[in-house]
Amino acid sequence: MKRIKVRTGKEYDVLIGGGLLADAGELIAKARPGRRAVIVTDSNVGGYYGDQLAESLSRSGFETATFVFTAGEENKNARTLFDILGFIADCRLTREDLVIALGGGVTGDMAGLAAAIYMRGIDYVQVPTSILAAVDSSVGGKTAIDLPQGKNLAGAFHQPALVIIDTEVFGTLPMRDYCSGFAEIIKYGMIEDPQILEQIKDLGEYSSAIQQELEELISRCVEIKADVVAEDEFEGGKRRLLNFGHTVGHAVEKATNYRLYHGEAVAIGMMRMTQAAERAGRCDAGASGKLEQALKIFGLPTGKDSNQANLPDKDALMENIAMDKKSTDDGIYVVIPERIGKCAIEKMSMARLEEFL
Repeated sequence: MKRIKVRTGKEYDVLIGGGLLADAGELIAKARPGRRAVIVTDSNVGGYYGDQLAESLSRSGFETATFVFTAGEENKNARTLFDILGFIADCRLTREDLVIALGGGVTGDMAGLAAAIYMRGIDYVQVPTSILAAVDSSVGGKTAIDLPQGKNLAGAFHQPALVIIDTEVFGTLPMRDYCSGFAEIIKYGMIEDPQILEQIKDLGEYSSAIQQELEELISRCVEIKADVVAEDEFEGGKRRLLNFGHTVGHAVEKATNYRLYHGEAVAIGMMRMTQAAERAGRCDAGASGKLEQALKIFGLPTGKDSNQANLPDKDALMENIAMDKKSTDDGIYVVIPERIGKCAIEKMSMARLEEFL
C-alpha cells in the first residue's frame, strides 16, 4: 500500500493499493473515528461495492446507511444534492460523524459538497471507484454540482479526511469509463512529467498483469496533484495548471449535453489548446502529435475524428466558455502547453481566446 500525504490546511492521507476496500472500515476508523457514517453512491457502483463497504464499516463499529442516486452527470444537480442532505439529516448525523463518497467524480463532488454545507461542515472520506476520480477529483477538496448554466458552478473547497484508492475496483469499469480516466493521467504528463506518456503505452486495457504498473502510475499522478494543492490550495495560482484542457473540455461537455464523458471532452480540450499553441509558435512542434498518439491508445477523441462530427460549433463553444468558473470580468485563465511536461498559465480576453483557438 502506498501512502501519500496531502499537506493542505487540513492534512490527510491518500492510500493506494489493491484490495483496500475490504479493509476500508478499519482504515477509516483509524483516521477518523465516529459513530455513524452515510455512504453516498450511485446506482451502478452501489450494486458492486455498497454492501462490501457497509459491512467493513460495521465491523469497525460504525452505524451505516446508504443513499443511492441514479448514475449520470445529468443528476449532479441541486435536486440530488438536497436529497442527499435530507437523507443525512434523517440519519441524524452530527459533526462527530461522517459522509463517505463511494463512486466516481460525480459521486465524490456531490457527497463532498453535502458534507461541506451540512451543519456548516462535517468530515467526509473519498473512496473513488473510477480512474478519473482516483487521480483527479477525489484529491484536493474541490466539491460541486452543475447548474443549467454550466458545469461545477456551485461548490466549495472542503478537504476530505481520507482518500482510499483500491486499484482492484477498476477491473469492473466499463471500457469507456476506464479509458476516459486516462485523459486526466495524460494531462499530468502534459503539465509535469513527460515520462507518464511513456508509461501508459501498455495500459490500453485493464488486466491483473498491469495491476502494479497501474498502481505506480496512479500514485505518481496523486503525488503531482498533492504537491500542487499543497502550494495553492484555493486555486489562486499554480493549481490552475490542473485545468489544462478543461476550459474547452467543460464547454464541450455542456454543449453536447454531456453526451461525451468528462475525460473524452478534456481530451478534445487538450488537443485544441496544444494545436493552437503550436500554430502560435508557443509550443514545441510535434507536441500535438505526441499527445494525439497517447490519446489514441485509449480511443479518446481528438476533435478531428470523423465520429465526432457533432461537436459544437465555434459560437456554442465560446458561449459555454464564457460561463466557465475560471472566467473574470476581463477574461479567463487558460493553460497553454510549451512542451510535453511544461505548461504556462495566461489570462486572455474572450476575443483573444477565440482568435487563439
